[in-house]
Amino acid sequence: MLYSEASGDKTGNLKIRINTDLEEAARLWIGLSLPTDLFGCWQIRNSFHESFGRPLHMVVAERGGKVCGFLALSRIEEEDYFGAFPGETWNGQTWLEQNTMPSSSADVAAALWDAAPENTVVRYVEQAIASGIADAEIDETGYLFHPSDYNWDFDEYWKTFSGKSRKRLSREIGSLGDIVIGPSEKIAGDIEWMFRVNIAEFGNLSYFSDYRFVEAFEKMIGWLSSSGMLRVTTATIGGVRAAVDLGAVFNSRYTVMAGATSPEFPGIAKAINLYHIRVSCQERFSQTDFLCGDFGWKERFHLTPRPLYVLSTRSAGYRLTVAAEGKDRCV
Repeated sequence: MLYSEASGDKTGNLKIRINTDLEEAARLWIGLSLPTDLFGCWQIRNSFHESFGRPLHMVVAERGGKVCGFLALSRIEEEDYFGAFPGETWNGQTWLEQNTMPSSSADVAAALWDAAPENTVVRYVEQAIASGIADAEIDETGYLFHPSDYNWDFDEYWKTFSGKSRKRLSREIGSLGDIVIGPSEKIAGDIEWMFRVNIAEFGNLSYFSDYRFVEAFEKMIGWLSSSGMLRVTTATIGGVRAAVDLGAVFNSRYTVMAGATSPEFPGIAKAINLYHIRVSCQERFSQTDFLCGDFGWKERFHLTPRPLYVLSTRSAGYRLTVAAEGKDRCV
């Protein structure tokens, strides 16, 4: 481990060191970080770490011999940069959202970021963290549904659509036939179907075309299932699978992480998304996270946009390139 004295009056006796030991990283993450969202859970981060095997580079801040913050990074060797731990990448960019930098104060956070190595890019950072970091830029937009905005009443939400929109959606969904949507009764088969259909639709653009993502998802699903947080939702039409969505509930927050729809049933995605919103009201979740990536329906369904930020020690030109490219989720 390397130790060095942080400089500057703001940090006082703050010390910065680099940890590369995974066991210590787990202890610090679990002990210091209080995850409020699903992707803040160590078990999920470690599922992807085990599949991708990136070298750990954890910047740790200590004051008075006690850890007061950390910035967990992974070395993404083939792209020659450091990304948020565990460095799971698709097309050169990380996938997990709500990357964090636990710290006891804004000064500690600033010191951690100052100690980040050259060529560090941390995406999907919430505004509360990004606001204390110079040059933070908007990366992508996530989309949330807050059931409390509608008094946890789906009918109140439905009334926010114009009469014309309600008729069009009802007609489109009704034309699909005998739809049944609910919790999966054949989870393993439905998940396998989701992987296969997603790859068939998006080809190399699907995250699941990378075996490391499939392995990580399988590990993550195993932990979510054993923890009672897993939600697999299946839609059938006339007894035939039409859509499968994978999600999880953590801390009263429902996250819809991935899904697939059969091309035989165009429009089924609207039905299953409305189902998620209805369930969110019925179970009085604090929020439902439909993640980043705009396939055109999220704003039309009146979801709340949430900007997420990118922190980078790379050149401004690189950051602009990333922002211009963006990405649509294919999971």
